[in-house]
Amino acid sequence: METSNKIRAIITGATGMVGEGVLYQCLLSDKVEAVLIINRKPGGFTHPKLKEIIHADFFNLRPIEDQLTGYNACFFCAGVSSVGMSEEAYYKVTYLLTLHVAEILSRINPDMTFCYVSGAGTDNSEKGRVMWARVKGKTENDLMKLPFKQVFNFRPGFMKSFKGAKNTLSFYKYIGWMYPLGRLIYPKGFVTLEEVGKAMINTVNRGAGRWILDGNDIVAMARE
Repeated sequence: METSNKIRAIITGATGMVGEGVLYQCLLSDKVEAVLIINRKPGGFTHPKLKEIIHADFFNLRPIEDQLTGYNACFFCAGVSSVGMSEEAYYKVTYLLTLHVAEILSRINPDMTFCYVSGAGTDNSEKGRVMWARVKGKTENDLMKLPFKQVFNFRPGFMKSFKGAKNTLSFYKYIGWMYPLGRLIYPKGFVTLEEVGKAMINTVNRGAGRWILDGNDIVAMARE
């Protein structure tokens, strides 16, 4: 692929709420010239600058590895809730899968910026009582050790979806009325998916001055 100063992004998790929101912003942005989404099932998205790869096993990317070169950004939005999961199962799909994909991308695209959707309350000490927070913390810490150009860990709290979204979690639909009040009272904990997507795009181009971005940082980075 030819390289340029515009963003060529790989997005994981586009069939989920956050990934769909980030994808939508990438397709709208003139800063992004190409987007590759990797899904286990068709996402139903079409756009002139969008390519989709259907691939079931993220732990074996060898069959598609040659299609992952030439990109300078990865917006890693794939993830699962820890509710009802054992630590072993959550660790596998959160830490092991993320690091496996990231290690391959850092090897074949050393000029890549990697943006990881973590979560508010993540525990970088890896020693806290909350299982998911420890696992996310270890994931963040070990992503920073990979030879990417830049790594940013995004820690949003509540995320407001957008009109027309196909993958908004039902939980968010029921409590969406809380957003205006929550943003007013505790702005750090409430962002929009539009802000998350724009912030990721802007960190690739401008950097952020820090490797962990909370809600306030996301809002600030989303501004043009």
